[in-house]
Amino acid sequence: MKKEWRDQSIDELNANVRDLEREIFLLRNELAAQRKLEKPHMIRAKRKDKARILTILTQKQKAAV
Repeated sequence: MKKEWRDQSIDELNANVRDLEREIFLLRNELAAQRKLEKPHMIRAKRKDKARILTILTQKQKAAV
């Protein structure tokens, strides 16, 4: 996945971040409502993916300047 993200444009990466934020939001809501998740590790995995994408975004933005 990391290689795929490096090949994407800044707009595509921003869209991926928005998608991940929405998925994290939905997982947290499910956790709050049911006090249980089928796959609790997914919240942490999605947060890490978001951080990785934001790092790549920062690198691309600094390189574009």
